[in-house]
Amino acid sequence: MKNLISFSRKRSEKTMALKLAAEIQAAYKEEGAAFKRKEDIHRMAEANKAFSHFRF
Repeated sequence: MKNLISFSRKRSEKTMALKLAAEIQAAYKEEGAAFKRKEDIHRMAEANKAFSHFRF
């Protein structure tokens, strides 16, 4: 939700309702900035999973 709102604010539509609706539709189609951010976070977590057993 945090990513949806923050990336919606950066869009160029007129009102916040239109910005948020456009970002939700883009995420549904798997092409919005918020969706890409979620995918990046999940990819980093998957890559770092191998090191989770180390103790620092």
